Amino acid sequence: MSKLLARIAGYLSNRTMVGVDKVGNRYFTRTEEIDGIMKEKRCVIFKGEGDPTSLSVEWICWLNGQRKRAPTPEEQMELEARRELVKQNVALLKQEEEERRAKEGSSHKAKSTGKTGGPDLKSFIHQFPTEGITFFH
Repeated sequence: MSKLLARIAGYLSNRTMVGVDKVGNRYFTRTEEIDGIMKEKRCVIFKGEGDPTSLSVEWICWLNGQRKRAPTPEEQMELEARRELVKQNVALLKQEEEERRAKEGSSHKAKSTGKTGGPDLKSFIHQFPTEGITFFH
Protein backbone atom coordinates (compact mmCIF):
# COMPACT_ATOMS: atom_id res chain seq x y z
CA MET A 1 0.00 0.00 0.00
CA SER A 2 2.84 2.40 0.80
CA LYS A 3 4.33 1.78 -2.68
CA LEU A 4 1.05 2.84 -4.24
CA LEU A 5 0.90 6.00 -2.10
CA ALA A 6 4.53 6.81 -2.95
CA ARG A 7 3.80 6.35 -6.65
CA ILE A 8 0.74 8.62 -6.47
CA ALA A 9 2.69 11.25 -4.52
CA GLY A 10 5.53 11.06 -7.06
CA TYR A 11 3.06 11.38 -9.89
CA LEU A 12 1.48 14.46 -8.39
CA SER A 13 4.72 16.20 -7.42
CA ASN A 14 6.77 15.41 -10.54
CA ARG A 15 4.64 17.20 -13.11
CA THR A 16 4.74 20.47 -14.99
CA MET A 17 1.65 22.33 -16.12
CA VAL A 18 1.78 23.15 -19.84
CA GLY A 19 -1.61 24.74 -20.41
CA VAL A 20 -5.29 25.26 -19.72
CA ASP A 21 -8.16 25.02 -22.20
CA LYS A 22 -11.24 27.23 -22.48
CA VAL A 23 -13.32 25.12 -20.05
CA GLY A 24 -10.59 25.06 -17.39
CA ASN A 25 -9.11 21.58 -17.91
CA ARG A 26 -5.41 21.63 -16.97
CA TYR A 27 -2.71 19.76 -18.93
CA PHE A 28 0.54 18.43 -17.50
CA THR A 29 3.70 16.59 -18.45
CA ARG A 30 5.91 14.46 -16.29
CA THR A 31 9.05 12.50 -16.97
CA GLU A 32 9.12 8.85 -16.02
CA GLU A 33 11.84 6.25 -16.36
CA ILE A 34 10.63 3.18 -18.25
CA ASP A 35 13.11 0.36 -18.89
CA GLY A 36 16.00 2.73 -18.27
CA ILE A 37 14.71 5.31 -20.75
CA MET A 38 13.26 8.64 -19.69
CA LYS A 39 9.82 9.10 -21.26
CA GLU A 40 7.50 12.07 -21.23
CA LYS A 41 3.99 11.29 -20.03
CA ARG A 42 1.09 13.65 -20.66
CA CYS A 43 -2.14 13.95 -18.72
CA VAL A 44 -5.18 16.13 -18.16
CA ILE A 45 -6.95 17.05 -14.94
CA PHE A 46 -10.55 17.85 -15.72
CA LYS A 47 -12.32 20.79 -14.20
CA GLY A 48 -15.41 19.40 -12.52
CA GLU A 49 -16.56 16.02 -13.77
CA GLY A 50 -14.21 14.16 -16.10
CA ASP A 51 -15.86 14.64 -19.48
CA PRO A 52 -13.53 13.60 -22.32
CA THR A 53 -15.89 15.16 -24.87
CA SER A 54 -14.98 18.58 -23.45
CA LEU A 55 -11.42 18.25 -24.81
CA SER A 56 -10.62 20.10 -28.02
CA VAL A 57 -8.99 18.34 -30.96
CA GLU A 58 -5.69 20.15 -30.53
CA TRP A 59 -5.40 19.03 -26.88
CA ILE A 60 -6.39 15.45 -27.74
CA CYS A 61 -3.64 15.40 -30.38
CA TRP A 62 -1.13 16.71 -27.84
CA LEU A 63 -2.15 14.12 -25.24
CA ASN A 64 -1.79 11.31 -27.79
CA GLY A 65 1.65 12.52 -28.89
CA GLN A 66 0.50 13.60 -32.35
CA ARG A 67 1.70 17.12 -31.51
CA LYS A 68 5.10 17.84 -30.04
CA ARG A 69 4.14 21.15 -28.45
CA ALA A 70 1.03 22.01 -26.46
CA PRO A 71 -1.34 24.46 -28.16
CA THR A 72 -0.75 28.09 -27.20
CA PRO A 73 -3.56 30.32 -25.96
CA GLU A 74 -3.31 32.33 -29.19
CA GLU A 75 -3.63 29.16 -31.29
CA GLN A 76 -6.60 28.01 -29.23
CA MET A 77 -8.38 31.36 -29.76
CA GLU A 78 -7.68 31.26 -33.51
CA LEU A 79 -8.96 27.69 -33.85
CA GLU A 80 -12.06 28.48 -31.80
CA ALA A 81 -12.79 31.49 -34.02
CA ARG A 82 -12.35 29.28 -37.09
CA ARG A 83 -14.75 26.67 -35.65
CA GLU A 84 -17.33 29.40 -34.99
CA LEU A 85 -16.99 30.65 -38.56
CA VAL A 86 -17.55 27.12 -39.88
CA LYS A 87 -20.69 26.77 -37.70
CA GLN A 88 -22.03 30.07 -39.07
CA ASN A 89 -21.31 29.00 -42.66
CA VAL A 90 -23.08 25.67 -42.11
CA ALA A 91 -26.13 27.45 -40.68
CA LEU A 92 -26.16 29.86 -43.65
CA LEU A 93 -25.91 27.00 -46.15
CA LYS A 94 -28.75 25.12 -44.42
CA GLN A 95 -30.92 28.24 -44.54
CA GLU A 96 -30.14 28.78 -48.24
CA GLU A 97 -30.94 25.11 -48.98
CA GLU A 98 -34.27 25.34 -47.14
CA GLU A 99 -35.17 28.53 -49.04
CA ARG A 100 -34.22 26.89 -52.34
CA ARG A 101 -36.35 23.82 -51.57
CA ALA A 102 -39.29 25.97 -50.53
CA LYS A 103 -38.99 27.97 -53.76
CA GLU A 104 -38.76 24.81 -55.91
CA GLY A 105 -41.61 23.18 -54.02
CA SER A 106 -43.97 26.09 -54.65
CA SER A 107 -43.13 26.38 -58.35
CA HIS A 108 -42.85 22.70 -59.31
CA LYS A 109 -45.35 21.07 -56.96
CA ALA A 110 -43.22 17.95 -57.23
CA LYS A 111 -44.77 14.69 -56.15
CA SER A 112 -42.60 12.86 -53.65
CA THR A 113 -42.61 9.08 -54.02
CA GLY A 114 -39.97 8.45 -51.38
CA LYS A 115 -37.77 6.72 -54.00
CA THR A 116 -34.42 7.87 -55.15
CA GLY A 117 -33.26 7.66 -58.74
CA GLY A 118 -31.64 4.50 -60.01
CA PRO A 119 -32.60 1.07 -61.32
CA ASP A 120 -35.62 -0.78 -60.02
CA LEU A 121 -34.28 -3.94 -58.36
CA LYS A 122 -37.54 -5.92 -58.69
CA SER A 123 -37.74 -5.46 -62.46
CA PHE A 124 -34.08 -6.38 -62.70
CA ILE A 125 -34.60 -9.64 -60.78
CA HIS A 126 -37.63 -10.62 -62.92
CA GLN A 127 -35.36 -10.80 -65.98
CA PHE A 128 -33.87 -14.05 -64.69
CA PRO A 129 -35.53 -17.49 -64.44
CA THR A 130 -36.55 -18.33 -60.88
CA GLU A 131 -36.65 -22.14 -61.12
CA GLY A 132 -34.82 -23.60 -58.15
CA ILE A 133 -33.97 -20.18 -56.70
CA THR A 134 -35.39 -19.04 -53.39
CA PHE A 135 -35.58 -15.32 -52.67
CA PHE A 136 -35.67 -14.02 -49.12
CA HIS A 137 -37.38 -10.77 -48.29
